[in-house]
Amino acid sequence: MPNQAQSSKKKYDLGERTARFGEHIIKFAKRIPENAINRSLISQLIRAGTSIGANYMEADAAESKKDFQHKIGLCKKESKEVLHWLRMIATADSNIADECRKHWKEAHELVLIFSSIIKNKN
Repeated sequence: MPNQAQSSKKKYDLGERTARFGEHIIKFAKRIPENAINRSLISQLIRAGTSIGANYMEADAAESKKDFQHKIGLCKKESKEVLHWLRMIATADSNIADECRKHWKEAHELVLIFSSIIKNKN
């Protein structure tokens, strides 16, 4: 059983959090009814939702402060884009609006986290 320090560290592991977010977005996207309208929205949501974690991994391995700032900025940008696509999906299919709100909340928290990182690194 992990001790409290290990448990706390894992709870705030942003790499893991962004990876899980991407996984949740993929699973959610599989449940969205596919039709002419949703097809494009699903694709955009998956691209943005999964790229947050990839960009964070690149930021974590950044070669310079400037590179780090750029990659974290991309994380923030993609997180904000997810907010948009979730709103569009909720509009396209009101039956899944509640689940969109759940993912929207997490994406919004990621925007706030990345905004804070950017602000504190300047």
